[in-house]
Amino acid sequence: SAKQWYQRRVAITPGIEEISSTPSEAPAKLDDVDSGQDSNKIVIDEITLEPPKEGSSKTKEKNIGPSMTVEAIKKICKKNKQYSTPELNDILYLHFQGFGKIENLDLYTGLKCLWLEANGISKIENLDRQKELKCLYLQQNLISKIENLELLDQLHTLNVSNNYITKIENLVPTLHTLQISKNRLKESDAIDGLLDAPNISVIDLSNNNLEDPCIIDILEKLPSLSVLNLMGNPVIKKIKNYRKVLTVRLSNLKYLDDRPIFPKDRATAEAWARGGVEAEKEERQRWINQKRKKYRLRLCVDTTA
Repeated sequence: SAKQWYQRRVAITPGIEEISSTPSEAPAKLDDVDSGQDSNKIVIDEITLEPPKEGSSKTKEKNIGPSMTVEAIKKICKKNKQYSTPELNDILYLHFQGFGKIENLDLYTGLKCLWLEANGISKIENLDRQKELKCLYLQQNLISKIENLELLDQLHTLNVSNNYITKIENLVPTLHTLQISKNRLKESDAIDGLLDAPNISVIDLSNNNLEDPCIIDILEKLPSLSVLNLMGNPVIKKIKNYRKVLTVRLSNLKYLDDRPIFPKDRATAEAWARGGVEAEKEERQRWINQKRKKYRLRLCVDTTA
């Protein structure tokens, strides 16, 4: 208790009696603490310590972090030896700055590439003036929704990996590459929004929680899809003959997960789909024989020369 604390302090601190006017006066304040009049305050001699209240200016400053002010952006441009005139810059490096909000970019109308990686951004916003933007990097932030991209009608590449997104939505038709690994995609309808970008050709969905094999039905409707990464998703174990199935059903796929799909791989997979394992073996042997024939022809040419 506060009284016991005071008694211990008197016992170990020389001259404590001289500091307090009388022994009876000091406990009067300590009694107030014990009585629970204000449990958030601790009185030590004449100093009062009080924890900051929620909503105070100090708490707000902690939560917001650095602001993306006009001056802060200009300072970064100067550090990177870029133009002091905002509209002349076609790339802006605002990554690893701790910014909590996208703002004050109105004058940077000539941007083609914007780096906002590893900040504390929770919302995609205030990009209406970046009409020429082609690449937007927002990985490692706090974003939970893809939004406010409709005016970016030249956007080619979007990276929102390492965020908290549960659904792919609001994509622009011009999008070519989407990197959305390490998010919170789970059900098959979470990737329905890919159909809003019919020309998309590169998709990284790795390390989500996709588990429904029906996602193939959606991916099959993307005729330009050539690169796909599904590593780290439970769905891989739920699709029997996973690599063969995706190779056959995604006719333009050139790269799946961690390795390419060569013409031989596609030919053998399609043979397997037509006639099972025996047809696959025959097709593989045909490729081997064809390769041997080319080698012999080359050998003949070299010996005659």
